[in-house]
Amino acid sequence: MAKVVMYCTAICPYCVAAERLLKSRGVAEIEKIRIDLDPAKQEEMIARSGGRRTVPQVFIGDTHVGGFDDTSALDAAGELVPLLART
Repeated sequence: MAKVVMYCTAICPYCVAAERLLKSRGVAEIEKIRIDLDPAKQEEMIARSGGRRTVPQVFIGDTHVGGFDDTSALDAAGELVPLLART
């Protein structure tokens, strides 16, 4: 399974929803990067995501998926599980 990285904050219902969705699709481990604890990580997230400033920002392997809405749409299109299966 591909590595999953999620930039998030402590209080974020969309982050919780994204984590729940990913876990329901078999993701056992999500590397969470808390941007509210480290401003440098927020700048890193903005750079990696092409300028996005909202959380969550989900990365599967080297692919930037986006926020919860993007992750959910990818799942609805049947493309999330195949992306997760890549190694």
